[in-house]
Amino acid sequence: MTPKTGLATALVAAVVAALVTAATLLVIWRVAPGVVDAPSAALDEKKITDIVHSYLTKNPEILVEMTNELDKRQAEEQAANQQKVISENADALFRSPNAYVAGNPNGDVNVVEFFDYNCGFCRRALPEVVKLIENDSKVRLVLKELPIFGEDSEAASKAALAAGKQGKYFEMHQKLFTEPGKADKDKALKVAGELGLDIPQLEKDMEDPSVKQALDEAKDLAQKLGLQGTPLYLVGDQVIPGAPDDLYDQFVKDVAQIREKGCKATC
Repeated sequence: MTPKTGLATALVAAVVAALVTAATLLVIWRVAPGVVDAPSAALDEKKITDIVHSYLTKNPEILVEMTNELDKRQAEEQAANQQKVISENADALFRSPNAYVAGNPNGDVNVVEFFDYNCGFCRRALPEVVKLIENDSKVRLVLKELPIFGEDSEAASKAALAAGKQGKYFEMHQKLFTEPGKADKDKALKVAGELGLDIPQLEKDMEDPSVKQALDEAKDLAQKLGLQGTPLYLVGDQVIPGAPDDLYDQFVKDVAQIREKGCKATC
C-alpha cells in the first residue's frame, strides 16, 4: 500500500465515522438529495455507512479534493508554526556561540543548515552550499550539527566541533562529507590527522561540555521546527526542506528576497 493509498483509506474511514453521527445526516441530505428522505431520517449505522460508501464510490474525486485540502492545511499550519519558532528562537538559530559560522561572519543574510554527516542528501548538497558562500560574499552560513543517524554520526559531529577548537572546523566539515566511507570516529580521526590536528587534544575536546551543548541545542531547535529529516535550510525565515535539484537557485532567490523585503519573523 502506498502512502497516498493509505491516506485515502484513512480518509474514507474518517469520513464514514464522522457521517455516522446524526448531525452529519443533514450534510448527506444536502449533497445527495434523494438518497436520504429527510435529515432526521432514522437510519442505523450500517445503512448510513452503505450510503456514504456508495456516494464516495460514485464520486471518488471528493477524496482527491479532501487529500489536497488536507495537504494544503497541514503545510500552512507547519509554515505558520515554523515562522513562530524562528521568531521566538532567532538568537539560538542565527547567533548561537555554539554553532560554527562560515562565509561572511558579518553578512547581511543568514543561511542555516541542519545536517548529518551520514546523510546522502546532505552530501549531495554540499557543493551547492559551498558555491553559495563562494559566489555571495555577504551570506553568513550557520552550520547546525544534527546527528540523527546514530552513534557514528554523533562521533563525527563531536569531532568536527572539536576541530573547531583548533581552527579547522570547516575543513573537517567538508572532508567528512567528501572522503569515501561512513562518517564515524575512525574516519574523523583519520581526517583530523590529514589536517594536521592534535589528535589527543581533539579526542579530549570531543567530550567538552560545549560540544554536547551544541548538539543538544541543535536537536531542540530541530524538534521545535518539526524537522522530518536532514538537510533542512533556513534562508532568513524562508524554509527549504531536503536537497531539491534546484537548491542553489532556491538559495539565490530566497537570499535576494530577504535582502529586498526582510524577514516576516525575527531573523
